[in-house]
Amino acid sequence: MYTQEEVLDFINEEDVKFIRLAFFDVKGKQKNISIMPSELDRAFREGIAFDASSVYGFETPEKSDLFLFPDPSTLAIIPWRPMTGKVVRMFCNIQTSDGKPYSKDSRNLLKNACRRLKDECGIELMVGTEIEFYLFKLDEKGEPTKETFDKAGYMDIAPEDHGENIRRDICFTLEQMGITPEASHHEEGPGQNEIDFHYADALTAADNVETFKWIVNTKASANGLYADFSPKPLAGEAGNGMHINISYKKAGLPSENGAKDEENLLPYILGGILKHIEEMTYFLNPSYNSYVRLGSSKAPKYISWGKENRATLIRVPASKNTTRLEVRSPDPLCNPYLAIALLIEAAIDGIKNKIPCPAETEENLFDNKIASRMGLKTLPQSLDDAHEIAKQSDFVKSAIGEIEV
Repeated sequence: MYTQEEVLDFINEEDVKFIRLAFFDVKGKQKNISIMPSELDRAFREGIAFDASSVYGFETPEKSDLFLFPDPSTLAIIPWRPMTGKVVRMFCNIQTSDGKPYSKDSRNLLKNACRRLKDECGIELMVGTEIEFYLFKLDEKGEPTKETFDKAGYMDIAPEDHGENIRRDICFTLEQMGITPEASHHEEGPGQNEIDFHYADALTAADNVETFKWIVNTKASANGLYADFSPKPLAGEAGNGMHINISYKKAGLPSENGAKDEENLLPYILGGILKHIEEMTYFLNPSYNSYVRLGSSKAPKYISWGKENRATLIRVPASKNTTRLEVRSPDPLCNPYLAIALLIEAAIDGIKNKIPCPAETEENLFDNKIASRMGLKTLPQSLDDAHEIAKQSDFVKSAIGEIEV
């Protein structure tokens, strides 16, 4: 957690030659511009200009000047670049020419949601993610194929699991960049892998997701492979999910244990998320293929929750921590800043208005006969349906403005 002065000292003392200023378009795709160390002081003071009209979802040409201001707390050495003449990265805040935060800066929208939760509800959300991806072989031209790196299954080991060394390399690289992975293993699909993260504050968790995807793509490429985060890479096989684990703590206390002696807010958080889940699905599941995944191969379809029930949309895990839930519908193509911001805004609504959660679902909703008898409402069935629901939502407009993926 560097300060501006510490970053300037670090750059001078550690032989840093290039500084990558990273930001995100509204889809969550990382962009960056590299500057030399001599320009860093100006970047902190005045920002570095870029053409917003060339970034997906940003501005039109007639008002396209935006400015990147590096966030010193996000400084990280890029460990796969040379150690002589180091390269570092910082995430940036985006401002307009009059010095105001840019309305489509999804990272800033998440910061605003965190601030509202703290100011209006007196709590902070801690977030941990579980992210799945496939590894595919390349053809002789270096283009991705649909031939998976292995044929292993859930939690198989080497020699069936060929991804063991790549996952290890990814985890080591994450640690070098200050990110703590919690677990890694082969997933259900052939060539499918999962890496899970310890909880962090919401903004750091979203930053970690973006750094993780960058590292995975880089390490896969270095091994002659292609990493695929799409929600349904192979028909008939398990899809890629990005489960979001949420717990809460009293603002200012060091861990979620700070919530254990307070009023139990989890039912209201749960109620708020379930109330608004249809409206935010467009942002949690932003591709046409997302809706092929939902409802198949253990991906949720019905708006529901259950204790220890992985067939429901939201699972409350078996844990000594009674302030935790797992949202199971998002997939890795979502913009994590927007996804987590929307979940926080739903939690705020749930807490402030004491929205009750519906009855717990104990049944196996992956059994179509059982599910059809229960009369539960489903998530949107297509991207177009989800888009239309989001467009009509006052909740979405108040949470993230006019952003569209």
